[in-house]
Amino acid sequence: MSKKVLVTGISGYLGQWVAAEALKQGYDVVGTVRSLRKVDTTKAAIAAVAPVDQLTFVEADLLTDGGWDAAMSGVDVVLHVASPFFIKEPKNESEMIGPAVGGTTRVLNAAKRAGVQRVVLTSSIVSMTSGKPSGTYDTSAWSDVTANIGTYAKSKTLAERAAWDLVKDGSLELVVICPGFILGPSLGAPADGQSVSMMRDIVGGKMPAVPDVAMGMIDVRDVARLEVAAITADAAGQRFIAASAEPIPLAQLASVLRNAGYKKAPSLKAPNFAIKLMGMFDSEAKSLVPQLGVRIAYDNHATFDVLGWQPTPLETTFVEMAATVAK
Repeated sequence: MSKKVLVTGISGYLGQWVAAEALKQGYDVVGTVRSLRKVDTTKAAIAAVAPVDQLTFVEADLLTDGGWDAAMSGVDVVLHVASPFFIKEPKNESEMIGPAVGGTTRVLNAAKRAGVQRVVLTSSIVSMTSGKPSGTYDTSAWSDVTANIGTYAKSKTLAERAAWDLVKDGSLELVVICPGFILGPSLGAPADGQSVSMMRDIVGGKMPAVPDVAMGMIDVRDVARLEVAAITADAAGQRFIAASAEPIPLAQLASVLRNAGYKKAPSLKAPNFAIKLMGMFDSEAKSLVPQLGVRIAYDNHATFDVLGWQPTPLETTFVEMAATVAK
């Protein structure tokens, strides 16, 4: 009998790929959506790459308690993917922190009540290294939420901290996947999201110059494979870095795309002072200022050793993603 897996946020960019990977590996999958109106388009997108005969949906919102106990019925493992992601700072940080922290708490408590064996939580490398100086970091690192690290990083850090606190009693196994900047093709129509928006701006010529920013990156399909690998891996109580060991400059991404024929991808580099100046008036530019010139590397050996990661070449990731957003 196959295990039953709950994927939260199944209609999202990452959620669709995670569900598809679980279905391909023979799991029964239940996906949560905020509205059942999203079911048909989500199912059609996943069906493009995976069988959907073992796929069902349930309505549940991270902001409310309703639906979560029903969603957990008969579930063995929860893949908690759902979480808001915006580089642009919200007017009120609770708009992002509330769903991230409250939603994670709500999901884990429901999993406890239902007797779920394990939760695989999608966190982020921003919960580890936001605001830190250039250097190499491992899974022992934590971002300082009292520093000016931005609302998204704060929300991911607080949400992951809350998750670890909830499993201290040993009632639930927790595995945490901390992806870098997630890129790669969308299933179905191009998804909304920060990485998709950025790629669309680059290939469409809306980004005239590239800021001096470099990030650990990963293909969305690799994140999905790691999430599903974590269902059965001997990994309880561990965090895993799902990002390139070395930071990838945005200028390198743009260069790969220009060489692939996307001639509108920028070749100019934006001076740091220009980004800082823009940050005085633009919240998205402001969020980039702390990253200017910083080079964070990651010790990701455990991800290879325990979860069997075989990374997709990022050049392939960039080009295949550009093809989906350029349609």
